[in-house]
Amino acid sequence: MTISSIIGIVLLGFIAGVLSSMVGIGGGIVIVPILVLLFGLNQHTAQGTTLAMLSFPVSFAAAYTYHKKGLVDWRIALILCAGFVIGGFLGSKIAVELPVGTIKKVFAVLMIAIAVKFLFFEKN
Repeated sequence: MTISSIIGIVLLGFIAGVLSSMVGIGGGIVIVPILVLLFGLNQHTAQGTTLAMLSFPVSFAAAYTYHKKGLVDWRIALILCAGFVIGGFLGSKIAVELPVGTIKKVFAVLMIAIAVKFLFFEKN
């Protein structure tokens, strides 16, 4: 890995961290596409790498800031965590068996659906 790649990946992590803590996006919407488009990872590897990056210590630093302002419902977070662990395990089992092209299409459709909702159907 070159020094420019390392710097690029650090910048990507920084930008995703800022966006994640500001508006709740980062891994799937920012990091995965950039890892595929700019760093040459395939979709599966980009997804797996992003999931590994999102481990507890990384997310906790941002969540702690919200917690200090009383903006975290830990009951809901823990319940979501339980579902996320099970869903993440099952989803990864499915994803690694699908062709990369299928995963890319599912990912693209999801991003388009989210964009259309925010652009045209958001009430607030």
